[in-house]
Amino acid sequence: MCLMTPKIARFLADQQPATPCLVVDLSIVAEQYQALHKALPTGRIHYAVKANPASAILTCLHQLGSYFDIASPGEIDLCLQAGIPAAKLSFGHTVKTARSIAYAHQKGLTLFAFDCLEELEKLAQHAPGCSVFCRLGVLNTGAEWPLSRKFGTTVEHAFTLLTKAHALGLKPAGLSFHVGSQQTHIEAYAEAIAQAAELYHRLDKEQNITLDFINMGGGFPTYYRTPIPAIDQFGQAITTAMQTHFPRHAPQILLEPGRYMVGSAGIVQTEVVLASHRGNREDEPRWVYLDIGRFGGLAETEGEAIRYAFQTPYDKTSTHYSPCILAGPSCDSMDVLYEKNPVPLPDELKTGDKLIILSTGAYVSTYCSTGFNGFPPLKEYYL
Repeated sequence: MCLMTPKIARFLADQQPATPCLVVDLSIVAEQYQALHKALPTGRIHYAVKANPASAILTCLHQLGSYFDIASPGEIDLCLQAGIPAAKLSFGHTVKTARSIAYAHQKGLTLFAFDCLEELEKLAQHAPGCSVFCRLGVLNTGAEWPLSRKFGTTVEHAFTLLTKAHALGLKPAGLSFHVGSQQTHIEAYAEAIAQAAELYHRLDKEQNITLDFINMGGGFPTYYRTPIPAIDQFGQAITTAMQTHFPRHAPQILLEPGRYMVGSAGIVQTEVVLASHRGNREDEPRWVYLDIGRFGGLAETEGEAIRYAFQTPYDKTSTHYSPCILAGPSCDSMDVLYEKNPVPLPDELKTGDKLIILSTGAYVSTYCSTGFNGFPPLKEYYL
């Protein structure tokens, strides 16, 4: 269940920061890391920096022993500036410019992802001798934010590519997959592991290529409005699948959690700009406009995929809630958060009231940087 922590509540009461703002409790980030490590003690955790690249989060996780998954030279620089050595960074993005590859190689990164021949050839040219892992395309059934269409290749093609990697002087190090962000189906990991295991054993038998690891990506969910499986349930399912498909010697497990690691650690405080029955139609839902919207950090409401939970000043006293359409402050008509799935809010809610949007520690800060319509990026606080 997502709740505002006492530390965040005290900060909001004492500091009364201007809205919109993101407030993150770093102790929750540490708890999430430790819970995942306990659920999968043999797994090597590579935090997905894209979820929230704040230096305070990077430092916190580095101190706990985390590795890091990066997707650009900018994220490499953020990690290096936080004191994280290049040896703990993996370039998990399968679509990279030649300049990005060369920059990463020059900075000391040695582990790179790919999923096609052209990318593999770029790696051989601009990061000679590096270790590579091939991303498989797997089903994303059960994910609120699917990731299967743009990335990944087939098992058969991956066999050809990893054989080619060896011929190009690269080190075929592993396989990866991603079952989709906000994955709520535990069995999705077992199905993907089965595909990866088939390829792993075939490479070993037919090409004498023994891979070092299977990278299971992220996907572990954050609680928003509906129940999710506990992390130890995912851990047990992954452990069982690995024991089934690798009965003698199993490759190392790599994990790339992002949303799971930081999502529940943060809240956004926002102000109601306007609450109105448009056209004076009392029989239709009210429109509630907030000072944060899709262009200010809540991009994951696209398609109403991620459904955040809300707290209001009237939750302990109100006796009547009505469905409301939520929208952002910009003049773009696409800046609507929830219309097909209206959010029940107290009838007392009015202009000037403050709302808390729960479980917003992931992706909100990285999506809020455009300054669209002249609205500045929201302020961030890390406690």
